[in-house]
Formats: sequence, C-alpha cells, structure tokens
Amino acid sequence: MQKTLAILRRELIAYFSSPLAYMVMTGFLILQGLIFYLVLAFLNNPMAPSMAPLEAFFGGTIFFWLFLLFIIPVITMRLVAEESRSGTLEVLLTSPISAAEIVAGKFIAALVFYTTLWLPTGIYVVILQQHGDIDMGPVLAGYLGVFLVGFLFLGIGTFASTVTDNQLIAAILAFVGLIILFALPLVEQILVSGSIFKTALSHMDLWAHMEDFAMGVVDTRHVVYELSVGLFFLFLATRGIELKKGR
Repeated sequence: MQKTLAILRRELIAYFSSPLAYMVMTGFLILQGLIFYLVLAFLNNPMAPSMAPLEAFFGGTIFFWLFLLFIIPVITMRLVAEESRSGTLEVLLTSPISAAEIVAGKFIAALVFYTTLWLPTGIYVVILQQHGDIDMGPVLAGYLGVFLVGFLFLGIGTFASTVTDNQLIAAILAFVGLIILFALPLVEQILVSGSIFKTALSHMDLWAHMEDFAMGVVDTRHVVYELSVGLFFLFLATRGIELKKGR
C-alpha cells in the first residue's frame, strides 16, 4: 500500500505541475460551461422535449462523449509511455515494487485528476437549485455514471500507455480503443432480433447506461460492466509491465 501511495503521490505532482494539465482543465471548464448554456437554451424552447437540464448534460449530447473520447487519451498517454521513453521505468522495474502497485498508483492518480475536472461542474447544480427545486437523486446518479464511465475509459487508456514508449502513439491507441468500444452497440442495429450477440451488445451501450444514470436509475448491471471491463484492462496493463520486467 505504501508503495502504491508513493507512486500515486509522484503521479499527482506530475499532473498538477504540468502546464498541459491546466490547459486541459481550462478547456474542459469552458467546454462544459458552453454545453450547459446550450442545454438550457435548448430546453427553454417551447418545442423542446420535457426533460431535466442535468439529464441532458450527463451523456445526453454527443459533446459529452466527444470530450471523453479526446480528453481521456490525453490524461493517460504519459502514464507508462513516458516512463519507458525516459528510462525511469527500468528503475521502477528493478526496485522492490510490483507491476500491480505501479499500475494501481498511476491509474488512481489519473482517476483523481479526472474527478477533479468534474468537481467545478457542481456549480451548475447550485445554479439550478436557485431557480427551483431539483431532485438530487438523478444528480448523484449522473455523477456516479460519469465516474464509472471514466473508470472504464481510463483503464483502456492506461493499458494503451503500456504497449508503447511514445506518448502520441499511446494517445492514438487509446482513442481507437475507446471509439471501438463506444461504437460496438451500433452493430446491434444490423443484427437479427433475438440474436445472442444482439443481446450482448445491447448491454454494452454506454449511451444507454448514461441515460439511465441521468434519470436516477442505478442499474447494477451497468455498474458491474464498467468496473469489470475497466479492471480487465488494468489487468492487461499489469501483465504488459510484467512482460517488460521479465525482459
């Protein structure tokens, strides 16, 4: 545990001392503020469907997913790839620390940074409360969905960073992996109804998952899916580092 915390502390310092991190934070807040404004403007239209603003904000627009698809690779691309490029990974691998502890410390740091990006959006909840009562159940469920989808995507990004020593290639691999995972449910539309593959793909629809979370529905199947797939890619990342250690 102490070794994992040491890696975590080291990675958090690297994140929050990097100019890129603050550029990402600034861009994220500007983008989310614009999305929130557009959602309110759209819902104020008499012809718009009746729905809660935060229901549309949490995964109800393509902008939400575009943010994740582009920003997650930026967050994770340097985790292991930069260590490999600079040669510091060799120092870690020859020290008395396991590959699992390295992956855990780096992943948790990325998850903390990702969560930090979303914390200021809590002001949108305060703004809406000042203009009327809102149900906090769907709000909390929406943030839970944001966390779980982030957990899954960051797991994929962490694995991508272990297979190369080039940050740009790591970001591209993570982006391609996320696109494939996000687009898989689209294949469901062309499959025969009742097919086992169609049923399986329907359970992998992240957009539908976020719609449920945004409405306050916490389906344990969604929770298990996001956590299990994220952990699977972290396991692959651990195996990748162990192979490097063996070499």
